[in-house]
Amino acid sequence: MLDQDELTERLQAVTTVILDVDGVLTDGGIYYDPTGREIKRFHVADGLGMELLRHAGIRVVILSGRVSEALTRRAAELRVAECYQGVRDKKAHIEKLRQGWQASKDELLYVGDDLNDLPAFEAVGVRVAVANAVAEIKAQAHHTTSASGGNGAVREVCEWLLKAQGRWEQAIDAYLQGRREASGSS
Repeated sequence: MLDQDELTERLQAVTTVILDVDGVLTDGGIYYDPTGREIKRFHVADGLGMELLRHAGIRVVILSGRVSEALTRRAAELRVAECYQGVRDKKAHIEKLRQGWQASKDELLYVGDDLNDLPAFEAVGVRVAVANAVAEIKAQAHHTTSASGGNGAVREVCEWLLKAQGRWEQAIDAYLQGRREASGSS
């Protein structure tokens, strides 16, 4: 386990945040409407957190073992360009992406909740478990959120990272400036 100073030092290197979906961006439930179409519940604060990361120049990647039309839509709404679905070997996928980005393992932070995220933890420098994660994930995590997946855990991670990097206020300013420009006011 890392002490607080070591963890803060590791956070300084992070340029990419990789997010699992079910149990992290959602509450882990799988819902179907009367037509059989899958429905997912996403927390708006998580979306804003991801926007703040983007405004701070931090890459946001979504990595899911499942395929979901709802996730495709949410990623598009949030302008998350790198949303990978149906990924069975998350570790290999992360390593391939990392090589393409020419990034080191230390530049990557991964947020997970269940056993299938353990291999992904091996491919990154900072490992985060959400509050509702299984014990095995929490045991391997450098940090555990106080919020559960689907209930603001991702926002908590975004804020924690940006504050650790001293970029929180800058990210808010960039976000608000972008909103003013989009609405046409100055």
